[in-house]
Amino acid sequence: MKIDGGLPTAAPHEVAGVARELEDVGYDGALTAETSHDPFLPLVAAAEHTERLELGTGIAVAFARNPMTLANLGYDLHAYSRGRFRLGLGSQIKAHIEKRFSMPWSHPAARMRELVLAIRAIWASWNDGVPLQFRGEFYRHTLMTPFFNPGPNPYGTPKIILAAVGQRMTEVAGEVADGIILHGFTTERYVREVTMPALERGFARGGRRREDFEISGPLFVVTGTSDEQLEKACTGTKQQIAFYGSTPAYRPVLELHGWGGLQDELNAMSKRGEWQAMGESITDEMLETFAVVTAPEEIPTQMLARFGDLVDRLSFYAPYQSDPDRWQGIFAGFRA
Repeated sequence: MKIDGGLPTAAPHEVAGVARELEDVGYDGALTAETSHDPFLPLVAAAEHTERLELGTGIAVAFARNPMTLANLGYDLHAYSRGRFRLGLGSQIKAHIEKRFSMPWSHPAARMRELVLAIRAIWASWNDGVPLQFRGEFYRHTLMTPFFNPGPNPYGTPKIILAAVGQRMTEVAGEVADGIILHGFTTERYVREVTMPALERGFARGGRRREDFEISGPLFVVTGTSDEQLEKACTGTKQQIAFYGSTPAYRPVLELHGWGGLQDELNAMSKRGEWQAMGESITDEMLETFAVVTAPEEIPTQMLARFGDLVDRLSFYAPYQSDPDRWQGIFAGFRA
């Protein structure tokens, strides 16, 4: 089981130090998220100041860009990191793509499938000399002159990992990607009963095998070394669960557990800006379904009991800076 940590994007001057600490403490990988800052730029500093840490976007918004720009970014970062980059992509939701990024939105699963295939076609033209003749429904790439061709990458091409919640996007990940990033808003039951069958359908369609595919889980962990820390973590995690639960696209997770009606309530509260009340709507039962709630030293046991036979790597918030030795011991529990 590999463990990934998070890299800051809001404070670029801190990236190098955080990346070094993640590597020293024992993390296997480090991820950036696309929120209020660019997810790619910090990885340049992280690559320069680490030796073995795998680096990736977790995630970059795919539909805010096009296959050529993503191909360039992924190719260059893979070379700059000496083969350690992983291109993690997610679709975001319609409102953000259209209203925040002013980009087109339609048929997200089909569009994502084609985007991945287009990126691979571009990489094949650079790395293997295959003529670029990609013609799809959403993307068209048919021009690649020598001036714009970077040539073969000494480290090959990076893996493409897709974030998915719904069954259609999960099937696409199984069919054309190298891995999937589970959304934090998921449960063990949802992964077993919905995600894995959808992946299997994708594997069958793409002629893929589970052994050649990586499942990553950024999963909720509520922990602390005092009652005050634990209470704070519980409150914050309930608010995060409520925020995700207010999004219609994530309703199927709640419905599987018989909580579908809560989505309507959370959505209505979000439109009224009742953020604190949203968190208070999440019961302790819901919290413990979505999150592992335990002492730090019990994290490996609890996480492996739920997901040990399902996922290949995990990421979760952990205040490792406060006690590196303690977290090194916790990581050892995942590898015993």
